[in-house]
Amino acid sequence: MRQIMMTLLLASLAVGLALALITFPEQSLDASVRGLNMWWEVVFPSLLPFFIAAELLIGFGVVQFIGLLFEPVMRPLFNVPGAGSFAWFMGMASGYPSGAKISARLREENQLTKVEAERLVSFTNASSPLFVFGAVAVGFFHDARLGLLLALAHYAGNTLVGLSMRFYKRRNTHTKPTEQKAAVSIKKAFQSMHRTRLNDPRPLGEVIGDAVLNAIQTLVMVGGFIILFSVLTKLLHIIGISTAVGSLIQYFFLMIKLAPELSVPFISGLFEITLGAQLISQLSIDSLLQKMVIVSFILGFNGFSVQAQVASILAKTDISFKPYFFARILHGMLAALLTILLYKPVYLNRYPADEAVTTVGQDFNTSLSADILNVLSEYGPFLTIASLGIAVLILINKKNQ
Repeated sequence: MRQIMMTLLLASLAVGLALALITFPEQSLDASVRGLNMWWEVVFPSLLPFFIAAELLIGFGVVQFIGLLFEPVMRPLFNVPGAGSFAWFMGMASGYPSGAKISARLREENQLTKVEAERLVSFTNASSPLFVFGAVAVGFFHDARLGLLLALAHYAGNTLVGLSMRFYKRRNTHTKPTEQKAAVSIKKAFQSMHRTRLNDPRPLGEVIGDAVLNAIQTLVMVGGFIILFSVLTKLLHIIGISTAVGSLIQYFFLMIKLAPELSVPFISGLFEITLGAQLISQLSIDSLLQKMVIVSFILGFNGFSVQAQVASILAKTDISFKPYFFARILHGMLAALLTILLYKPVYLNRYPADEAVTTVGQDFNTSLSADILNVLSEYGPFLTIASLGIAVLILINKKNQ
């Protein structure tokens, strides 16, 4: 009976989506174009180098080298192997869903157990500095200095999530005593890297081709989810569902002393981070702190769009999605709390009231992240089209072999 109800629910949702697309074709097209522009201008060109590099580093055994060196750090702190440090660093540098992608690859390479992979995924999917500083702080709020507040709250909260998740299924962790007490040895790390490379029978050209192809295939999937949730968020707003749910959230916000006007942008941010942050920046409320609290929460929560991307990546493995989802709620709450604690010492006390706001142009010109976003917007589409062409050529070459 439960499966029958689930089938009816999923079918009803699919029919409802189709009817909404037919009823509001123009708005759906606009939202779809918006999602497409975001993907091929920024997301694809900014993530592609990281994804290719990650595939190559795993294939050449560099992750094995890093893993042995960082084992004494990652195991006591997060209860994961040293190889998890690679997913953690790359996830913070390039943004989501890089952490999930690398964690899944490490699991496929049997460098992680199922439980260790679930712990690792929970704290390796963070917003990139490019997005926090360039898109949110400068692009939406026109104040690059807010990026430091958001980044500290976001990454510190993410680290606290990792420390908390080390206790997840702790009894299920089976680590050899020799691994726990092994001293750091660059020689052993190099030998492990060398063995990993020798055990891969693929020639160099095939390794590079597979890295490019896997990276592009993942990013195409990511683009599909971005477009889908861009349309879905727009339709929910037009139909009035976002407003209805937002009216319920208003009462909760009033209870915790937050402006009720933040409720609808908050709902939008739960689905798609970029839209939520943009709507919050456009609100005319006096308290900047309240805006930062909500933005920090949705950055930590990742949004259902990113969560769907992660779920799709994890679906190819035995890694459960539930720990990741729980960690996202925890990350959002911790990031919001840290924003409250850090707002005065990191933002207000560092910038006197008469210097709190400078011209948008000055902030924009002094922000490296904003400059990078400008370059991506101008040249990103060309890189995206060229990369897709390369992927097609690689696929054709594989079929002809």
